[in-house]
Amino acid sequence: MNIRGIVLVAVLAVVAAAGIWVGWLLRYRPLTVFAWQTRFALRTAGLHKVKVAAGPGPQAVFVGGQGPAVVLLHGAGDNAGTWFRVVPELVKGHTLIVPDLAGHGSSAPHSGPIEVRQVIEGVEEVLNRLAPGQKVALVGNSLGAWVAMVVAHHHPERVAICVCIDGGAIKGSNEHARVLPETRAEARESVAQTRDPGSAPVPDFVLDDIVRQAKVGPLGRLAATAATMEAYVLDDAQLRELTLPVRLIWGASDRLMPLDYAQRMLTELPSATLVTLERCGHVPQIECPQRLLPVLKEALGGAKW
Repeated sequence: MNIRGIVLVAVLAVVAAAGIWVGWLLRYRPLTVFAWQTRFALRTAGLHKVKVAAGPGPQAVFVGGQGPAVVLLHGAGDNAGTWFRVVPELVKGHTLIVPDLAGHGSSAPHSGPIEVRQVIEGVEEVLNRLAPGQKVALVGNSLGAWVAMVVAHHHPERVAICVCIDGGAIKGSNEHARVLPETRAEARESVAQTRDPGSAPVPDFVLDDIVRQAKVGPLGRLAATAATMEAYVLDDAQLRELTLPVRLIWGASDRLMPLDYAQRMLTELPSATLVTLERCGHVPQIECPQRLLPVLKEALGGAKW
């Protein structure tokens, strides 16, 4: 065989190996592939990634756009890419600051337990470095909503509006919530709690990856510090101190954090409104962005920076 033939065989071998590797990733690590895709979509929408020094270690943040600053905070076990379906529209009139919360995505700590304290510290330092002296809109989903409310309570002078999407800083009311499944059947139940019954079913190989991530991913690492979380729960008196505008946006089909959770906050927050999204579950920015976007844009449009 001549040199040209040898090179061709080598190239074909590399292509075949790459194809096998990609196939393996799609089959056994679909959540990782999805995260790569969503984070690439943030870059495509005009955001770029920076690193911010913070107490928990370097925090990864996607930044882009011009205008009033909007900080998008994802939920537990997720990453900044979760906002990829709403970023292209929001970036047109805002400066977007989209961090990987501490211990998630590319943000430190990269191993060991994750404390809510570290997540809050990471967000506060991101604000200090990327929006110094500015008022911002805090938009959070699930854990991100919890963190947004706590940061708004700590620093009300820095927050123009707090938008909580299926999450908040009070104790939960769902005693049957399953967030760390150990089997495929438990994962199916866990996913069902977070999505509308009419949404497309999640394939078994994705459910298997959810089980794997529950054991080794940030959700399990965060759950390991559950005993320390009480200190960051707001009571009724603290909610009444949160006088800045709070907008609650809730998926009507969310069974992980049912609508009564939002209604309990609504009764104590001095300046809050509640909008429900039909046929949406716990993560509207992924499941139903077309219904979330107009409500979110309206909330941001009414904020006073």
